[in-house]
Amino acid sequence: MQTIDLEETGLRGLNQTLQAQSEQSNQTTWMIENPKGAHAIACGLDSPIEVTVNGSTGYYCAGMNKQATINITGSAGPGVAENMMSGTVIIAGDASQYAGATGHGGLLVIKGNASSRCGISMKGIDIVVHGNVGHMSAFMAQSGNLVVCGDAGEALGDSLYEARLFVRGSVKSLGADCIEKEMRPEHIEILAELLERGQADAKPSEFKRYGSARQLYNFSIDNAY
Repeated sequence: MQTIDLEETGLRGLNQTLQAQSEQSNQTTWMIENPKGAHAIACGLDSPIEVTVNGSTGYYCAGMNKQATINITGSAGPGVAENMMSGTVIIAGDASQYAGATGHGGLLVIKGNASSRCGISMKGIDIVVHGNVGHMSAFMAQSGNLVVCGDAGEALGDSLYEARLFVRGSVKSLGADCIEKEMRPEHIEILAELLERGQADAKPSEFKRYGSARQLYNFSIDNAY
């Protein structure tokens, strides 16, 4: 395992070192010490390495991730795994607002709670939250899956497109054009796989599925002023 002390290396040196790793690298496991809430840790990685951040992070940790597995032993600030393309990001604690925003692929696991706008504008990412999510989660979500093992706040799935939302607990309110939908066998299968990959101890039968009513796709004169 390669260990980098962020206090000694600095953020630019850290990210340059991690970004320089290739698919042929034999330095596949990395430990980052003393993150102390720094922003933009382990951003823009594009190789199948495993990085553990030993502590909590600030804004945009693991942003634009491709291929890498990034573990955060503490909590994460706003925008964690923003615009992620592939790979896996696992947070042992809580995540602040807009976790997984605009994510195109990969898996984001939050073992604590997520704040507001979790999965905003998600475009194919899978997000598994062991706890609760805040208001406006999955706002304008286009594709992918959001799994919430706890409760969801106000306006869940507001203006979403074709993303699938699975919630085990209560939903304070649904956003515009978001409705509860039938849980068919194929959805149970998808959810079971996500729960296993997300290391969540929950049964698919305990969840409800939410999705788009598809009433905002086309222009309606009733919405014109």
